[in-house]
Amino acid sequence: MARFVTIGYGDQDGYDRTDPAVREEAHAHDARLREAGTAMGVAGPPHQVRNHDGAATQVEAGPFMSAALPVAGFAIIEAATLEEAVEIVSRTPCAVAHGVVEVWPLLEVS
Repeated sequence: MARFVTIGYGDQDGYDRTDPAVREEAHAHDARLREAGTAMGVAGPPHQVRNHDGAATQVEAGPFMSAALPVAGFAIIEAATLEEAVEIVSRTPCAVAHGVVEVWPLLEVS
């Protein structure tokens, strides 16, 4: 199985205008993913870490990215193919509630 990093973006307005039954099923889908071992969580405040040439660690509080929608959460999912990963995330709260989910293949480094 391949692993994929997912980043969900969404805002309260999009969430609120989504049919409650659709939202509930999306949350149930996420609960099933967590029960199956998927690592997922809500995005907290980011920090950038630098240690150029191993000389001194510098930490800067963010945010750093800008997007039309705020970052809502992250997950690492397993799927056989990119297409399967897309199908899995297409049923998550951000995807169904007028947000968007990015799917990044997690490449193995040797």
